[in-house]
Amino acid sequence: MDQTAVKIIVDEALASNESLYLIELSISVNNKIQVVVDGDNGVSLSETMRISRVVNDTFDREVEDFSLEVTTPDISHPLKVKRQYIKNLNRILKVKTEEEELEGTLITADKDKIVLQWKVREPKLVGKGKITVSKTATLEYTDIKEAKVKILF
Repeated sequence: MDQTAVKIIVDEALASNESLYLIELSISVNNKIQVVVDGDNGVSLSETMRISRVVNDTFDREVEDFSLEVTTPDISHPLKVKRQYIKNLNRILKVKTEEEELEGTLITADKDKIVLQWKVREPKLVGKGKITVSKTATLEYTDIKEAKVKILF
């Protein structure tokens, strides 16, 4: 299968619902097409079925046999697209960079960077004991190696 042709069809299917966006498209050597989509407000089962039908109806299985899987990212899937960060504002993220690992609430996300905020206990400057201090970190998307939403139970 030609990945470019499949991507064009997937993009056309996603264009009919502006809240949806492509996370990942892969085609294995045995023509297993895997499409991972997400949405600003989530993705319904009917939307994944619609996308699957569009791709299935476009390509002829008599010409080239393939299997197709249209899914949404699961909770262990790292964030890959900037729109995913915006979707997850005010949620706790675990972010890995080259130098450190941070865990904090995502308070802003724009086209270039994100801002995390968290609280930490630090020793008082004067006297004994500790105080709670609010910390923030601004991270460029290019510095982020991996970011995942922390699930709280």
